Amino acid sequence: MVSIKTVAVIGGSGNLGHFIVQELVSAGFDVTGLTRASSTNSTPKYPDGLNIVNVDYSSFDSLKSAFAGQDAVVSVIGSLGIASQTVAVDAAVAAGVKRFIPSEFGINTRKVARDSPIAKIIGGKIAVVDYLQEKASANPSFTWTGISTGIFFDWALRAGALLSGINLKDKTATVVDSGNEKWQASLRSDIGKAVVGVLKHPDETANKYIGTATFNVSINDLISLVEELTGSKLAVTKESSDDIQKAGEEKLAQGDFSAFINFLRVHNSKDGAGNALSNEDSANGIIGLQSGDLREVVTAWLKESGAL
Repeated sequence: MVSIKTVAVIGGSGNLGHFIVQELVSAGFDVTGLTRASSTNSTPKYPDGLNIVNVDYSSFDSLKSAFAGQDAVVSVIGSLGIASQTVAVDAAVAAGVKRFIPSEFGINTRKVARDSPIAKIIGGKIAVVDYLQEKASANPSFTWTGISTGIFFDWALRAGALLSGINLKDKTATVVDSGNEKWQASLRSDIGKAVVGVLKHPDETANKYIGTATFNVSINDLISLVEELTGSKLAVTKESSDDIQKAGEEKLAQGDFSAFINFLRVHNSKDGAGNALSNEDSANGIIGLQSGDLREVVTAWLKESGAL
């Protein structure tokens, strides 16, 4: 039986990595935060007292040295560094790391058609998981776990209409198609708990791509709840998923990778998309993650925003 005690986190001071590091530390893991020597990122910081190692993410030797004595590596590297994870994978194998968790934490990239427009943007993630499969096949002591979490729900609420569909300030909402399609969503703290669950259940999660979520939700669910809790109606605008997709493809043709937001909205909310996390596909039970309370989360957001 595999035992994981020491964990190195790449990109752990970022907006998601911060939550993952906190949950790992709270769960009792011996955590080392890796940071780029030239990084100027100052918020949020790593927790006080955490072991921090400066590395060159492009250097095999630098990463191998940093991974020495680590049972697991969790990558929360940003989009610009996704493809470079292959160097980290090679270094992890060479250093004797038992488990590598790549920077997925979003839509299930295993279910994305490889010739689709969205795949042109997330192709780096797809390639890294392919590479992990190859390395694990050739090195039986090395394993990996990919984690699909859906949208970062707490972050999406704060980002406003672009992702959540709701603009509290203007009391407006944007509905894609019917607005009834449910999509996979996770709180960032729950993503941290999911990583903990994977590392606490290494045998059950070895060499697997798993899905987890705090809950499934639709834009109509959110609108109804916001209106109920605030006692105020939202002015609703409807958009066609076909129009959103077309606009995204036009952006991508011009090299504008903000098209990803278009594709994500379609992926989540297009009628019939079917990308909510089903009970059959959910690993929540395996990793010990409890489903969340949508009303509780939305209430907290409304209070924080001054709407309640």
